[in-house]
Amino acid sequence: MKITSGTVVNFHYRLSNGEQELENSHGGDPMAYLHGHNNIIPGLEAEMSGKEVGDAFTVTIQAEQAYGLRRDDAVQRVPIKHLHNSAKLKNKLKPGMLVHINTNDGAKQATVVKAGRFNVDVDTNHPLAGIALTFEVKVEAVREATAEEVSHGHAHGVGGHHH
Repeated sequence: MKITSGTVVNFHYRLSNGEQELENSHGGDPMAYLHGHNNIIPGLEAEMSGKEVGDAFTVTIQAEQAYGLRRDDAVQRVPIKHLHNSAKLKNKLKPGMLVHINTNDGAKQATVVKAGRFNVDVDTNHPLAGIALTFEVKVEAVREATAEEVSHGHAHGVGGHHH
């Protein structure tokens, strides 16, 4: 079966920035996603189209088709009290730490750039924004999605979403 919109795909991958490995799924279950529903980065989803079980390939996805370009306006100063678990984090914030900012749209992940006594400078760019990513992929399984998976917009079960 070929990977098309509405199929659930299980695959193993190695992710690198061209110099060093960033992630590797080979130590556990393969990742599962619902193809055609924007569950993985656009460039990788486009490369997966038409592949079948057993296909293995390496592809480099440019930043624009991965996590986007870095935005300079994504660095901002926020009061520490707006961080999720702010009481536990106070006096423990260090540059490079991932934190969650409480916003009107829910929690948003950010990276600490500089920590002060009452405020913290954070970068809300995705940590991999602005980076071309190289994936080594092996397609392990392809199946038709269930009606429930399609209505929910994601794969269920091992390697997918659990309710």
